Amino acid sequence: MSPLQPSQGANISQDYQVTDPLEVGQRLDRWLATQMTDLSRSQIQKLIEQGQVCVNQQSCTAKKYEIQPGDRVTVAVPPPTSLNLEPERIPLDILYEDEHLLIVNKPAGLVVHPAPGHATGTLVHALLAHCQSEDGLETSLSGIGGVQRPGIVHRLDKDTSGALVIAKTDRAHQHLQSQIQAKTAQREYLGIVYGKPRSETGSIDKPIGRQMGDRKKMAIVPEEKGGRAAITHWEIKQRLGNFTLMYFRLETGRTHQIRVHCADMGFPIVGDPLYSRGKEIGVNLTGQVLHAWRLKVQHPITDEWIQVEAPLPQEFLKVLRSLEQRTV
Repeated sequence: MSPLQPSQGANISQDYQVTDPLEVGQRLDRWLATQMTDLSRSQIQKLIEQGQVCVNQQSCTAKKYEIQPGDRVTVAVPPPTSLNLEPERIPLDILYEDEHLLIVNKPAGLVVHPAPGHATGTLVHALLAHCQSEDGLETSLSGIGGVQRPGIVHRLDKDTSGALVIAKTDRAHQHLQSQIQAKTAQREYLGIVYGKPRSETGSIDKPIGRQMGDRKKMAIVPEEKGGRAAITHWEIKQRLGNFTLMYFRLETGRTHQIRVHCADMGFPIVGDPLYSRGKEIGVNLTGQVLHAWRLKVQHPITDEWIQVEAPLPQEFLKVLRSLEQRTV
């Protein structure tokens, strides 16, 4: 996939061109879902049905269209409607901020954006309050994420803590999103797993999709059955008896990616309520011991590289110290 310059107009448009022979023959909706990571596949399908997607300058309403070599695909995302969300004064741990973007250290337990069951108290509500003008009439957040996700470029699971970048302008949003798609943005995590991997380093290249029969869980799913490519690189940082402190670097950003890949290896993340049930550690936990430790992105205006490190949360440190004491 080769991204071209976004077109201008009332809608927010982005052009793509098929250049990779391995992409030829994929369904249009599935292919677009791998390129436009800020939109869900169902959202993309709606855009196709509404005539907002063109292939070679011709409207294409067939989500099953098989893309061909050299196809130029244009997606026009309608501008967001006015927000119905009320800003909430939720404290934010800000690691970096300027007029174009900010990076926060999200605590475990905080949902990133509104969703069923989480209509209030999300990071988006906090951002609306933080980025609101003094008169309360304007909010400096990118609108590309839509009504429910203003400024949100990528996400972290509710119980995963750590660094998260937020776009204040549409230009910054598009630039940051393209970095994630091109794999130039670096997202590094620390986590503690059950078990003792034999190797010191490794990579997991297995596609991830929704688990049949349980929509809350993800699983290893072949791409021909709807799975999306997922690559995780890992390295052991500290062996802790029957547990291991591990470092992860993501090439892709699928839902629950590290959690699913670790569980598939046989080394689930400690405290993971979905993928490590039945395993105990003897420490009360609120969720998985997984932290987005370091984030490196290129500034969308100055082109300078910004790197931040999010300090480990107290619960993570409590588990680490407990395991260290046991292995002395």
